[in-house]
Amino acid sequence: MAPTLTSNSFLLTTTPHSRLTTRRSRQVVFAKKAAAPSAKSADDSSNSKPFFNFDFDFSKLPDVKSLVPVVAANPSSGLNFGNQRRKDPGTVFVAGATGQAGIRIAQTLLRQGFSVRAGVPDLSAAQELARLAVNYSIISNDESKRLNAVDSAFEDPESIARAIGNASKLVVTIGPSENGPNAQVTTSDAFQVIQAAELANVGHVAIIYDGSSATASTNNVLDGISSFFNNLFAKSQPLTITEFLQKLATTNVSYTLIKTKLTEDYAAESSYNLVVLAEGSAGATDFKQVAKSQIASLVAEVFSNTSVAENKVVEVFTDPSAPSKAIDELFSAIPEDGRRKAYLDAIAKAKAEEEAIKASEEAREAIEEAREAAEAARSLEGEVQKLKQKEARTASVAAEAQKKAEAAGASVESFLSKAKGMTSGMRSGMPSGLSWETLSSQIKSAVQKTDDEEPKVRIATVRGQAKARSLPSLKAVVKKPKDTPKPKAKETEKQTRNVFGGLFKQETIYIDDD
Repeated sequence: MAPTLTSNSFLLTTTPHSRLTTRRSRQVVFAKKAAAPSAKSADDSSNSKPFFNFDFDFSKLPDVKSLVPVVAANPSSGLNFGNQRRKDPGTVFVAGATGQAGIRIAQTLLRQGFSVRAGVPDLSAAQELARLAVNYSIISNDESKRLNAVDSAFEDPESIARAIGNASKLVVTIGPSENGPNAQVTTSDAFQVIQAAELANVGHVAIIYDGSSATASTNNVLDGISSFFNNLFAKSQPLTITEFLQKLATTNVSYTLIKTKLTEDYAAESSYNLVVLAEGSAGATDFKQVAKSQIASLVAEVFSNTSVAENKVVEVFTDPSAPSKAIDELFSAIPEDGRRKAYLDAIAKAKAEEEAIKASEEAREAIEEAREAAEAARSLEGEVQKLKQKEARTASVAAEAQKKAEAAGASVESFLSKAKGMTSGMRSGMPSGLSWETLSSQIKSAVQKTDDEEPKVRIATVRGQAKARSLPSLKAVVKKPKDTPKPKAKETEKQTRNVFGGLFKQETIYIDDD
């Protein structure tokens, strides 16, 4: 049986053969080639066949989309996208693998031993191309096992990054007929692929810029009108190559940008040797165009030795008199892209300025903190002085309180001693040094002294005294007071109790007011 494909897989695996099967079926491909296909098996022809230029005559094909590799949009067990977290250094993602240059790049990479993840916009048509490619020995069975087609259109970086998978290298071609057989890949489309490569952590990106369409002019009026309206109604104008290079330099992806003018593989330039010059070299326009198969071989050589072509922008042409050179010789004399260096220098300068500003702000903050600390120290010193004054006043008040406490203690002790003496005297009947005779004699002498004293009221003048002597004596008439009933004596009740432990006695008299 022939190699079979399903809509869920483009890993071209051969079904088990019966022991009675001696011949493998062949399928027909619409291709322009020098001789009829060999009758040998695919495995034998892959080892002994001459170099195939892959020169398709697309104008004679009934359906050009039949050349697109096929794989399902939703992968199943038959589709192997690879480990997303671990990059394979031998896997290359070809954006626009159904383009004029993209399909040749994919074929050349497979021949050089790389695994290819082919980004295709139409997976339903890829199965036919895979069968045709295998049966007409465009790719061998071993190469078909390293070919994995994935759904990838130039829509957004996120979807392209998912399609990239475990590929560590990526190639995209800017030019007409590079997004399928007819659609164009613009610089804006290519930059989306670059952004996707940055998201997917791709190690190296090769960009082919086909300048033949920019300089080619036709006399077809309809082409001019079509181009005018396409630009008029486009959502956004594509980037210029200068703008594209400026934006490319700002990414974190290592790149090699190849400016060239592509031509068909059957052109005479395909037999010339390549010339690689630095961007903007004088006299570059005098050289010839480059065949698509030649640029595909150059990309494969770049991916085999990325260090020599890293971050370089070159112009590639052909020259019939130029000697054949290896990739190291072609790229060793090319300097790195000045845009990337200028961008990195600008980033370093901006970072240094930012750090200087940050250091200045930190110094200003440190000065402000020092000033606040000095103010806090002065404030703290004032508080300490206030505390010392309060402590001195507290000590003074404590000393006065101590003196008063000592004085109060002495008076209390004297009072207690007297109270003890009175208590002991009461218990013995009379205080010491005091007797009832002494007390009564003192009271008697005081009463007698009061009676012997002369009246304090005297007549102030002699005339008054004489007049008083001449007055007749009159008999006093005493009026008897009326008999009034004596008020009823109030009933009283007296109660005596000891207080302060018998030191004093308290008498309480209760009077009945009724």
